[in-house]
Amino acid sequence: MALTIGVDVGGTKVAAGVVDDRGTILEKVRRPTPSTNPKETAETIAEVVDLLKGKYDEVSAVGLGTAGFVDEARATVLFAPNLAWRDEPIKEKVESLVGLPVVVENDGNATAWGEARFGAGRGEDILVLVALGTGIGGGIIVNGELYRGRFGIGAEMGHFRVVPDGRRCGCGNRGCWEQYASGNALVHEARDLARVAPAMAGRLLELGGGRPEGISGPEVSQAAREGDKAALECFRTIAHWAGQGLADLSAILDPGAFIIGGGLSDAGDLLLDPIRAAFEDALTGRGHRPLPDIRIAELGSAAGIVGAADLARVRPVQDAAVRDAAV
Repeated sequence: MALTIGVDVGGTKVAAGVVDDRGTILEKVRRPTPSTNPKETAETIAEVVDLLKGKYDEVSAVGLGTAGFVDEARATVLFAPNLAWRDEPIKEKVESLVGLPVVVENDGNATAWGEARFGAGRGEDILVLVALGTGIGGGIIVNGELYRGRFGIGAEMGHFRVVPDGRRCGCGNRGCWEQYASGNALVHEARDLARVAPAMAGRLLELGGGRPEGISGPEVSQAAREGDKAALECFRTIAHWAGQGLADLSAILDPGAFIIGGGLSDAGDLLLDPIRAAFEDALTGRGHRPLPDIRIAELGSAAGIVGAADLARVRPVQDAAVRDAAV
């Protein structure tokens, strides 16, 4: 049984797991991320890898999935918004610490790969993974391969702009999609509604301790499940923007399926039904073309670990085949 380790490196946690060739996680560990210190972050990654490989001698490689721009060689993190990584040669550093081959990949790409191989995207040659979390991440699979772009930093779909000169985004631009269709956007809508129409948002304010600033994502989801009109209106607003964005992506990529992941996907049909309606309303040539399926991701928070681990298993083999074919 071929074993690899997948590591999901985020701004607050480093989560790692030993994964077999069927995508099953055999054991997981987690540590806080020392996000302001690149050296300590590499050492934390090495710590969790060493802990796991000490229990599983068969481990042959490590895959790192991290938010940020990863170069075409899958070795250097060019920029990570929530980590102090700028042109960070993380592959070299971790390999020197753990003594195993390391593959580095963007976390959205790793998640898309995990879902394509072992989750909701199985059997789809062309699919788009859209992770509706705090922001929006994603990954694109074309003919069974990750689409990474010329320089390795493709599929940053949360930052295509949907509103010229709209809300300011952490990336430095304004009007990015994730400012309107993410978990943060849902909270923004709920708090804004509570400020301007407190009578309508009574249940949201109750769950938020009486203050708009006390309303967070779980409170909006709870109220929506209870049938609260204000919370449902917030979900419809987010779903409208999400569906519009999917329609734009469909016009460009024409995938067979959109896989919706991230924390917002936990809302299930509360989110998915209005997304589908908004998507069909905005789709170019609607009524005269096949519709891609829009479905919820299956692997949940484990997708990044599973995908990174599997990329560590298959990428070296695929890259070697490409090099041999070019000779």
